Amino acid sequence: MNLVNLESVSHSYGPKPLLSDVSLGIEAGDRIGVVGRNGGGKTTLISVIAGDLKPDSGRVTHNRGLQVGTLSQGDDLDPARPVRDIVLGGKQEHEWAGDAGIREILANLLGDVDLDALAGSLSGGERRRTALARLLIGEHDLIILDEPTNHLDIEAIDWLARHLSGRRSALLVVTHDRWFLDAVSTRTWEVVDGSVERYEGGYAAYVLAKAERARVAAAAEARRQNLMRKEIAWLRRGPPARTSKPKFRIEAAQALIADEPPARESVELVKFAAARLGRTVYDLEDVTLHAGGPGRGPQVLDRATWQFGPGDRIGLIGVNGSGKSSLLRLLAGTVQPDSGRVVRGRTVRLAHLSQELAELDPARRVLESVEEVRKFIQVGKKEWTASQLLERLGFKGEAQWKVVGDLSGGERRRLQLLRLLMDDPNVLLLDEPTNDLDIETLNELEDLLDGWPGTLILVSHDRYFLERVADRVVALLGDGKLSMLPGGVDEYLDRRASGGALSARAASGAASSAPAAPAAPGREAPGLSAKEERELRKELSRLERQLDRLGDREARLHASMADAAADYGRLASLDAELKEVLAEKDAIESEWLEVADRLGG
Repeated sequence: MNLVNLESVSHSYGPKPLLSDVSLGIEAGDRIGVVGRNGGGKTTLISVIAGDLKPDSGRVTHNRGLQVGTLSQGDDLDPARPVRDIVLGGKQEHEWAGDAGIREILANLLGDVDLDALAGSLSGGERRRTALARLLIGEHDLIILDEPTNHLDIEAIDWLARHLSGRRSALLVVTHDRWFLDAVSTRTWEVVDGSVERYEGGYAAYVLAKAERARVAAAAEARRQNLMRKEIAWLRRGPPARTSKPKFRIEAAQALIADEPPARESVELVKFAAARLGRTVYDLEDVTLHAGGPGRGPQVLDRATWQFGPGDRIGLIGVNGSGKSSLLRLLAGTVQPDSGRVVRGRTVRLAHLSQELAELDPARRVLESVEEVRKFIQVGKKEWTASQLLERLGFKGEAQWKVVGDLSGGERRRLQLLRLLMDDPNVLLLDEPTNDLDIETLNELEDLLDGWPGTLILVSHDRYFLERVADRVVALLGDGKLSMLPGGVDEYLDRRASGGALSARAASGAASSAPAAPAAPGREAPGLSAKEERELRKELSRLERQLDRLGDREARLHASMADAAADYGRLASLDAELKEVLAEKDAIESEWLEVADRLGG
């Protein structure tokens, strides 16, 4: 059944046409992701579809009785109304409390929000989640979401994707979260130059199809150039030119990436990073840290020991409020630990991108603001000018001469990030760097970071970006430790779903926290005989000794790799050995978990 039709729709803001003669439709059950550059017309398109914006020309037709639910980037929450009334309307408690679907929405979006609080007292993130919960509790034929993952952590984004996938409503979503796009959409619309290009599949299929279209277009242009004289000769002889329409072939698209090298030359980057940083980057020794200062606020670390080494690319995850930003500030030196010691390498040249926008001179031009830091920078094997990097991050042509005071929040974010990179750091601390960046700019940033040699510690709720840029995932799980997750974000979500903190070791590059005892000494584990429990404890001790030995080997290999920074062959050999050690360590950790689970009953 057809829900919405657009016929020859055009709309402009000032002289810029955002939609030009667009015709398309949405069917019942469609799940459509909308992508495109910031300012390219995505929000205009969904506003026209929702009926909130009347186009300059063309016609928009809604199916009779169509129920449309919309989440815009702003909200219309009445500051004087309590959250309960906004989200649940006039429903009595016995009505909604008996509805498992409503309880699930409230638990996953508003679990930490007082339902009796007034909307005016909520933070920006709480207001966003309140508006989203109100929308999801309602019944709609078509749900339209504009950046729904803003202010959600990885766990909430995962839940939202599963929830939307289970609904019968048609879905139209604008988001820069590529993992979310892949999880919820079966079609992709790209808004570009006033038109809407349509692709089958989610984000991954869209990238593949777009690459194939580009390949076909390039091949067609090459043929056109090469056959120009023949075509002219044919025209002179009279017969009409014969053309064929190239068809999309998935095999051809796959051929585009068949010989593609890895995104990063890991061994080479580690070599460069070790040469720039030496052996020590950051060592945390028995560190205790509270988010609000010594003894104040939630505890982030409790006598934690950890090492960040040269060339590490670490994604740091945890629920909102777990202390990720506090940990980055600890490494940046802007806060001090309650106790313990943070050892910082002598050669560390730090750049810290926080969630707050740094003060920029509003009177300067964009290019001038970057060139005052440095005019050229070496990234990997290539030298870039300030102007070239600005272009890569979305400041094209005349945009480089815009006055800083006229920039949007997203443009300021990009400018701040670029100024940090131009300062040639060897350690990057990035706190939510993807905020307000469109997909095209994210792709450029990822490509830029692929060739950047140094230590990178990243906090992001953008799962695609985190998995793309980081090589390892470390979590703050509320137990005061830093926990290595060999299974990445999937393991984190599994651990959270099964009760929160890891029961296995919080491993690091060169130091590991001891595993929590699975059962108190002298207490018989439930369901086990005394003999079985003794055997399991012996096995547990054996596995722990093996893990300690592997941890020592891992530390020695990291040190050897730093010493062999100039010897590419030796570095490659050490890297291969390190991978074997890490694989063995992962296997033994899995065994340890199984034994610990048996002992824990």
